[in-house]
Amino acid sequence: MTSIFEELEDRLDEQNPREMVARLCEVLRERQDYQGLFYAMILGKRLELGLPAVQVGKSDDLPKQLIEPYENAIRAAAREVGHLYLAQGSLGAAWPYFRMIGEHEPIVSAIDQLEPDDSERTQQAIEIAFHEGVSPRRGFDLLLQRYGICSAITTVGQAMQMPADVREHCVKRLIRTLHAELRERLANELSSRGEEAPASASVPELIRRLDWPEGEEFYHVDVSHLGAVTQYSLQLPPCEELELAIELCAYGEKLSPRFRYHTDPPFEDQYRDYSIYLKVLAGREVDEGLEHFRAKAEAADPETVGTYPAQVLVTLLDRTGRTREALAAYTRYLAQADMRELSCPPLPELCQKAGDFRPLVEVSLRRGDLVNYAAGLLQSRLGQSASRV
Repeated sequence: MTSIFEELEDRLDEQNPREMVARLCEVLRERQDYQGLFYAMILGKRLELGLPAVQVGKSDDLPKQLIEPYENAIRAAAREVGHLYLAQGSLGAAWPYFRMIGEHEPIVSAIDQLEPDDSERTQQAIEIAFHEGVSPRRGFDLLLQRYGICSAITTVGQAMQMPADVREHCVKRLIRTLHAELRERLANELSSRGEEAPASASVPELIRRLDWPEGEEFYHVDVSHLGAVTQYSLQLPPCEELELAIELCAYGEKLSPRFRYHTDPPFEDQYRDYSIYLKVLAGREVDEGLEHFRAKAEAADPETVGTYPAQVLVTLLDRTGRTREALAAYTRYLAQADMRELSCPPLPELCQKAGDFRPLVEVSLRRGDLVNYAAGLLQSRLGQSASRV
């Protein structure tokens, strides 16, 4: 029996190089050797363009008039091979070819249609979608479905460079998942006592119906999950999930002190302080909530507690649109702090929002910061001149 190697050589002798390459591609397709097919297709294009069969060097070394058709052939080959791998269900094998040519849509479409299971394909989809940023929201949803809330919480905690909109999506999904789990378990307990929970009952209402004894040492959801998710929720803008997070805090406040983790000021009373913060963001009890955190900033000794309570106050004032109050708080509590180490909005940004750079001038003068003093002074004067013009 003639081997394919001998057949290829015979075709080259009897016909022409292009016929040999066409047969090579045909055999590779039959064998589903798509990686080999990719290179065989490129080989065919090299022959068509009159280039050597063996490539040495980079495509940039080609004659200028051949670069575009050669690169177009690479894109076409990558696209075809990528789709062949997708038809097999091989996301991991398809992705490098689509990534090579910057075409993510076929991969995104395949991942959108994927039903998560225990297969390697699901893990590949999560890796490509979330960790490589091709479709991070869908990737996170798959991760949450496949590996559960514990892994999802860990992922959010470790992905520090996640884009803000993606992080918001992830936190919202965590809140909804944990809230649904908690509500179901509270309803089940109520049912076990012979009382059916109304479908519309909130978590606080279910707690009231259960008549939960104060300090009782039990819990319905993992307390580490509860602590992490409520902490993440502080980053959210006003939304439905913010209200669900407030309900989670209401549950947390009922837990025995043994199940409430120690947190740093200004969130010492973990769930109560989180709840007050979230209610301010949601537009509820705003003045009372701001006063709560203002008092914490005032009481915090920078030498022992640090400036984080003041940073939280400045951030909260800024997020509620009270920029001038945020500037005043910054000037009062953070004038001597290193701007590079603060988590709240930087002073120049607050000045820009307020249209007033005098606080930057004053703080820089107190710090002996000549550069920011000069910049703030210039911006104040230039801003006044511009407004007169």
